[in-house]
Amino acid sequence: MKLVLAPMEGVVDFKMRQLLTNIGGFDLCVTEFVRVVDACLPDKVFYRYCPELSNNGLTSAGTPVRIQLLGQVAGALAENAVKAISLGSHGIDLNFGCPAKTVNKSKGGAVLLKDPEHMYEIIKAVRDAVDSKHQVSAKIRLGFDDDSNSQEIVDAVVSAGASSIAIHARTKRDGYNPPAYWEKIPPLIKDKDIAVVANGEIWQVEDAMLCQKRSACTDLMLGRGALSHPDLAKKIKANINNEHYVGLEWEHILYHLINSAIHHDPAKDEKYFASRTKQWLGYLKRQYPQAITLFDEIRRLKAKEDVAEVLSKYAKAPQFDANHNA
Repeated sequence: MKLVLAPMEGVVDFKMRQLLTNIGGFDLCVTEFVRVVDACLPDKVFYRYCPELSNNGLTSAGTPVRIQLLGQVAGALAENAVKAISLGSHGIDLNFGCPAKTVNKSKGGAVLLKDPEHMYEIIKAVRDAVDSKHQVSAKIRLGFDDDSNSQEIVDAVVSAGASSIAIHARTKRDGYNPPAYWEKIPPLIKDKDIAVVANGEIWQVEDAMLCQKRSACTDLMLGRGALSHPDLAKKIKANINNEHYVGLEWEHILYHLINSAIHHDPAKDEKYFASRTKQWLGYLKRQYPQAITLFDEIRRLKAKEDVAEVLSKYAKAPQFDANHNA
């Protein structure tokens, strides 16, 4: 079983990848999308989105990172894919799932689901340009307004030669509203020679097991579930492997938050730490009700030192055994 950390624009950046992979359980991370228009981007752009390139494309915990590209011009995407690989990306991921209106208006992301033939051209161009030893994956949804052409979409991905496909089991119109329609995946991938990763509404270990069953997929992608439940990947792996694992308590999560350097960015202003902390508490409250109380406590604080002081009151370092289990 492989667990992939989903690309979430504006949330799962370098520091969040570092924090979550240090906790453990993930086999691969995918970056936020790198927007490609019609030219080959300079190296600095790839290093900005994926600082892990300076570490052989690995997080500090040793988890491979794959650069995700978004765009509509097949040739430009292929050229940038070759460059990303040359810089150390562990494969290339192509974004056909982003539902953002600004992205879709510029003919990127989920809007391409309306045109599977165009998707085919993009994927094939990238696949042909990138050496076969490197993976080329595609992240899709079931469709744009509905799922009437979902089979055509999957067929385009497969016939173009993609190595794997991650299926977010909702349409663009569905957005992130539950449920995720995992049961719609098996007919789409029947007799298809491609690795498939199921994605959507995996918040707990039980959700992961049910997703595997209904989607007929062994491999899963975690997004918001990992943000609300930072050791979810580790819990899922422990469950699959019949290993004992006691999850992180609230005070341990705060310890990781403070000590991960997730909010330290000299290029950002003084309010960055506070705003980033509040953003993450919005996700954490689903799993940890204490996040609601803590948010209220720091709601009006803006200085990094003031927020860190409040967090430190409640944080506690987890104790690990020989297997690095809390």
